[in-house]
Order: sequence, then structure tokens, then C-alpha cells
Amino acid sequence: MKFLNEFGKKTSETTSRIAREAKLKFKISESKSKITDYYEEIGKKVYEQHIREQTINIESDLEAEILEVDKLAEEIRVMREELLRLSQKKQCPRCNNEMDEGFNYCPRCGEKQNNDPTVFEMASDELEEVEIEPEDAEKAEIVKEQLLEEIEEELE
Repeated sequence: MKFLNEFGKKTSETTSRIAREAKLKFKISESKSKITDYYEEIGKKVYEQHIREQTINIESDLEAEILEVDKLAEEIRVMREELLRLSQKKQCPRCNNEMDEGFNYCPRCGEKQNNDPTVFEMASDELEEVEIEPEDAEKAEIVKEQLLEEIEEELE
């Protein structure tokens, strides 16, 4: 019976992880599409200024679009990091190759990898070490669930 419970739990966790990965990939795709739209708008404005033989001032004429592209690019970066975390992988800072988290050197370029734990990993480790009094266990579980929800909301 214990085996079936563990199997069910593992299956549920895997399904949840796969669903989360699919959701992140879809959002990344949407964001890339929006960036392409902004690129098109930027190009259109530049070309219109060229046709009119006017000088374009990037800061004033294109600022809104550029800021949106920057915002979307940052959101994509965060979502990619989350995808890597979910698949227990990391990205080489030199060549952007994806590899397992435990690798000390990149298999593509040979760059030495930084294997420092993330802030999330350090916080999780500390939380596991904290002793919670039995009367506070329910409160601790509520706080943990709220923190996980906040993290998921930030990633959405």
C-alpha cells in the first residue's frame, strides 16, 4: 500500500511539473510573439521617419516600445530560469548550453560552472531545518502555501 501511495504521489508531482513546463513554454512563446510585434512597430516608425527624411530620436519616438521589449525579455529570462529549475538543469553563462545541475564544466565549451545554490534552494534548506512546534504546524503550512502561491503568481 505504501508503494502505491508513493507511486501516486510521484505521478502527481511529475504531471504537475509537466503541466507547469508546458504553461511556461506557452507563455514564453506568447512573449516572443509580442516582442516580434514591437520589433515590427519599431521598424515601421523608423522607416516612416526615413521616408519623410526626418531624424528619429530613439529616446522619445521609440521609448515605449523599447521599454516593453525590455520588460518582455526579462519575463522570458525569468520563465526560462524556472523551466531550467523544473527540469533540474542549468545554463552555461558562456555558451548558453543547457546541462544537468551537477555538472562542474560545460560539456560544450568547457567553462567552469558556478554550482552555488540559488536563493530559493537556500531558503528551502533553511525552512527544512527549522523546528516547528506542533501547535504552530498548521500556521507554518499555511505560510508555506502562501509563499508558493506568490512565487507562482510572480512567474505568471
